[in-house]
Parts: sequence; C-alpha cells; structure tokens
Amino acid sequence: MCHPAWGRARITAQRLSDLARLRRVRDRIDREYAQPLNVEALALETDMPAGLLSRQFRLAYGTSPYAYLTARRIERAAALLRHGDLGVAETCRAVGCPSPGIFRTRFAELVGVLPHVYRDRSTGPGAAMTPWVPKQAARRPAVQPEPARI
Repeated sequence: MCHPAWGRARITAQRLSDLARLRRVRDRIDREYAQPLNVEALALETDMPAGLLSRQFRLAYGTSPYAYLTARRIERAAALLRHGDLGVAETCRAVGCPSPGIFRTRFAELVGVLPHVYRDRSTGPGAAMTPWVPKQAARRPAVQPEPARI
C-alpha cells in the first residue's frame, strides 16, 4: 500500500508538469502569433488532446488558446496601426489574421473601434498616441432572465 502523501506528491508533480506545458504553449503563441496556429497543432507539441489543452489553458489563463492568440494579434495590430506605416489590409496580413473581415470584427470587439478609425485617431494631426486597451467582448447570457413580476 502506498503512503497517502505519495499520491498527493504525484498529483502535484503532474499539475506542475501540465502548467509547464501550458506555459510553453502560451510562449509559442506569443512568439509565433503571425504564423498559422491552431489548437490541434499546439496540442501535438504538448502530447495532449486538443480538447484537454483548451480546457487546461482556460483554467490556467482564463481564456481559450484561440482567444489568447486573437488578442495577441490584435494587440500587435494596434501597435502597428499606431505607427501609421501600414494600412489596415497590410496590418491584417502582418499579424497573421485569416481574413480582413474577421480582423475588422475582432479588432472592433476588443478595441472598441474599427481598425481604420483607430489608425486615423492615432496618427492624424494633433492625435495623441492611443494605447491599446482591451475591451471585454459583449456576450449574451445563455438564458435570458425573466422580467420581474410585481
């Protein structure tokens, strides 16, 4: 019979190992955000099924790997647009967004304005450098609450 502390030590070691793998995934997203990445490719690297990787990543970082990748791309796009060297389409390609439509939609959800408006406000005459401030995407609750009855 094993000592109970050994089981707890094994569980703790497994959690630390999982956190190290998740950190490697997050670091890869941070480094290679402009490359075509998907959860399946990230999961192969960590020897975890894609669903498990997504659940573990969400538990550790509060967001899915795809949402983290998207936020990283939008963060970099905002920095590129502030400098004004690239147009919206070039910025979209530079950060690895799959399509301009998705880029515009996600940028507006996370930043609060469309990319061209953000660029114009950041680079126009007399414009102050507007930092990128993440905005929570509006989500509807799964079940609409019933109105209060009096």
